[in-house]
Amino acid sequence: MDKAIVIEGLKKTYSNGTEAVKGVSLAVDYGEVFGFLGPNGAGKSTTIKAAIGLLKPTSGKVYLDSFDIEKYPYEARISKGYASQETSVDDTLTAYENIYLQGKFFHLAPKEIDKRAKEALQMFGLWDRKNDLVESFSGGMRKRLDIASALIHEPKILFLDEPTLGLDIQTRHAIWDYIINLQKNLGITIFLTTHYLEEADKLCDRIAIIDQGEIKAMDKPGILKSNIGGDIITLTFETKKEKTNSFINLIGKMNNIKSANMLKNNVCRIVVEKNGDQIIPIIFSLAQQKDISIGSVRLKRPTLDDVYLNYTGKTIREAESTKEETKKERLMMRRMRKK
Repeated sequence: MDKAIVIEGLKKTYSNGTEAVKGVSLAVDYGEVFGFLGPNGAGKSTTIKAAIGLLKPTSGKVYLDSFDIEKYPYEARISKGYASQETSVDDTLTAYENIYLQGKFFHLAPKEIDKRAKEALQMFGLWDRKNDLVESFSGGMRKRLDIASALIHEPKILFLDEPTLGLDIQTRHAIWDYIINLQKNLGITIFLTTHYLEEADKLCDRIAIIDQGEIKAMDKPGILKSNIGGDIITLTFETKKEKTNSFINLIGKMNNIKSANMLKNNVCRIVVEKNGDQIIPIIFSLAQQKDISIGSVRLKRPTLDDVYLNYTGKTIREAESTKEETKKERLMMRRMRKK
């Protein structure tokens, strides 16, 4: 099995009947950055926890570095590192002590821990703060230390669950640079979950779009975007919806149009094969003939949000789920921004 990660038919149903994951299957190559893109509540964290053995799945199989995690839990554990949404570093310890503790968990010799701790702290720009208590660290420094700690045993595979959740844009971009460095310079396979579209586009060689526990699409970001079409035209109508429905049907039958669908708030999304700028005047001419009033028009190339919308019928923002998860994210943001 020449794959870093293999997940076959993974399902997880909780005791209250909630189906969090509904038959997820995927394979990740060695050295690949693979992303799980979806909103809170889509099944990302459940999948990643089941994949690393923190959560027992209802059914399905997981292989890490060719090891069945049920039959060979120790070998699978050694092959992977994991950094959760919530940083697991101890505020009452120094940066070095946190990493040293992780090394002892993996039964490394003290001299080996010293060597690897220095390498990890230098890699993440924390060596000069090695003797400082973590309680004095910013959110970004805590996250960097958390990822560095997950690498102390030199795993082949690194799982990152929402690695930049709650961080400001500048710090988020810095974390991206560290992740890219891990892949390029160390060849580590990285499996990350995110609901940040730009993050998935920037970091991932391939992504899987997950919604309500199911994978809706999986490929390279560029291919997923190109599969939607050449251009996307968004129209906002000032005419009542009843009158615009027939107009939308006419647009959908035009040459070079892949699809035309009404969204919320009297907005129409039109996917064009190519040359969207040439289609717009034709649409306006037809609207004038049919006495349809268009309030605004926008033309753009497809993004991952358009991909998500195409496969799920909603945007990431619209799909953000329960109040409990929103509250959790706000608490996380406050903690991560703590100085």
